[in-house]
Amino acid sequence: MSEDRKDDAADTRRAAELRGRLVDELVAAGHITSAEVETAFRTVPRHMFAPEASLEEAYAQDIVVVKRNEHGTPISTVSAPEIQAFMLEQAAIGSDMRVLEIGSGGFNAALISELVGPTGQVTTVDIDPDVTDRAARFLQAAGYSRVNVVLADAEAGVPEFAPYDRILVTVGAWDIPPAWREQLAPGGRIVVPLRIRGLTRSLALDRDGDHLVAQSAMICGFVKMQGDGAHHERLLLLRGEEIALRFDDGFPENPHLLDGVLRTERIEVWTGVTAGRGESFATLQLWLATTLAGFCLLAASGDEADGILVAPGNRWFNLAMVDGDSFAYLALRPVGPDGMSEFGVHAFGPHAKQIAETMADQIRTWDRDQRHGPGPQFAVWPIDTSDDLLNASPDGKPENVLITDKRHSRITISWPAAG
Repeated sequence: MSEDRKDDAADTRRAAELRGRLVDELVAAGHITSAEVETAFRTVPRHMFAPEASLEEAYAQDIVVVKRNEHGTPISTVSAPEIQAFMLEQAAIGSDMRVLEIGSGGFNAALISELVGPTGQVTTVDIDPDVTDRAARFLQAAGYSRVNVVLADAEAGVPEFAPYDRILVTVGAWDIPPAWREQLAPGGRIVVPLRIRGLTRSLALDRDGDHLVAQSAMICGFVKMQGDGAHHERLLLLRGEEIALRFDDGFPENPHLLDGVLRTERIEVWTGVTAGRGESFATLQLWLATTLAGFCLLAASGDEADGILVAPGNRWFNLAMVDGDSFAYLALRPVGPDGMSEFGVHAFGPHAKQIAETMADQIRTWDRDQRHGPGPQFAVWPIDTSDDLLNASPDGKPENVLITDKRHSRITISWPAAG
């Protein structure tokens, strides 16, 4: 046997070993919960879709960057295995189904192909010819030549192979275009990482009359949609390019009011609300996005941010709000042993005290009324739906409802009544 063939055999054995270890980890962590998804992950050779990575990198719990733009920002990746796993679980793909994947790469389409079986149909679409060429080559080499690989802007879906029992979006979307709903078969489901006020959740959306209702929501992150579905955040620079506020929507009408705001005294308010090490507070993000006018995200880099935005030794988070000439953001400080920390608010500006108290009150309200509850309900409505219908509560009880208008649709985040 030649040395090359020996090396190939050793790599095949090593890949199988690493793949098995990865799947064991995904099952143990609860990212894979069904036998069907587990079998697909144990079957598809992930490394064949990431040849630029080592075997160890291909089977790590991380993304593999496929392509970057001129600024070095990733614009195409092989997603992290845990994200692919829980989105496939959200999709609940069965045999014989017709599935559209928006955002290609090859590996996820191969997994879907295993799930639908030989009598199902898989179509994967991407706007970038480099990505589709690569996906087609790798799918062919890995034995999944039946997958339809389409070069197109997915804003219009892929009508050629519609209708679809499942539409699985693997790029960050800001909106749900009409074509996706129109090409969804009766009883179908859209799984999409939807960005709302800068926060992204993977939603499993089922049709309910004239709108879509989420059956589950998972925190995630993806490269952003390109083409007609692209939506760009706006930045409000506070100090050069090192400290800025990011607005997905609702950019201030008079941003100049914050000129020089970082030269004012920083006000701190602590809430008495604590969290343990590793404890998730994803619903706090959504609660603040729902209840705070002027909600945005704080972005900071560089050494000059230290000591300005946070006191030495304190860690800060990027949830923020603006009110006229002042802004505030979420902070965290250690309190006692075992990694326990307390939520607080830092604020700058002439009305720093008031805005800090406003945010602190909502943190306490979340802790009292929503922290241990079921979380919010997401829904996607036609763009011409009236506010009265969007604010209606199914059980007649009052709710906190965030209504966000997109280009094609209106998104609601509805919270259950306290208690």
